[in-house]
Amino acid sequence: MKSLGVIPARFASTRFPGKPLVDIRGKSMIQRVYEQSLKSSLNKVVVATDDDRIAEEVKRFGGEFVMTANTHQSGTDRCAEVVKNLPGYDVIINIQGDEPFIDPLQINLINDCFADEKVQLATLIKEIHGEEELFNPNIPKVVIGNQQQALYFSRHPIPYLRDPSATHQFYKHIGIYGYKTATLLAITQLKPSLLELAESLEQLRWLENGYQIQTRLTTIETIAIDSPSDLLKINF
Repeated sequence: MKSLGVIPARFASTRFPGKPLVDIRGKSMIQRVYEQSLKSSLNKVVVATDDDRIAEEVKRFGGEFVMTANTHQSGTDRCAEVVKNLPGYDVIINIQGDEPFIDPLQINLINDCFADEKVQLATLIKEIHGEEELFNPNIPKVVIGNQQQALYFSRHPIPYLRDPSATHQFYKHIGIYGYKTATLLAITQLKPSLLELAESLEQLRWLENGYQIQTRLTTIETIAIDSPSDLLKINF
């Protein structure tokens, strides 16, 4: 099984323009993500971008990149274009470009899911232990079945605990995805679904169309940089 890591990176972020190029401890964010990804078990890692400035930065530190269209609505769509330019890979891992200290073990955890030939899609989840995360609509929640398959994702806490005395382990979604190559190409041909539009979560489109998403539990906390203020999360 050959696996390809793709790091989608665009310059025109609404909340943080030029985010991939921001300096973090002497290296650009995209360089840090790339170098962390190389420590994983993936056969190859590339940056997928539509911006010459990002491409030049990747070239500067000796990384590999693929230029993609500037019309993609998601990282999933950008990954699909990369696959068409780089055939021969069985599994594609979509690595978030705004997590400069991503742990390679998390990438491996996703990649290992595909040792089971039945797995079409995979992602990570983490236990929630505080109300701040549980009620934050920017942190998607997920409920899982007995085989750790995702049943539903929501920005609202799920399930609803009707009995005030009931207890339940809630999980949050960690936004790294793995796809079988054929599955990736198929899901990018699907039209946006009603649940996806309601929650603004693309993975609901896949569930609505009958695809199963395998999850794996991680205990590692990631640091995502969504806005300039998030740089304060990093201990300089």
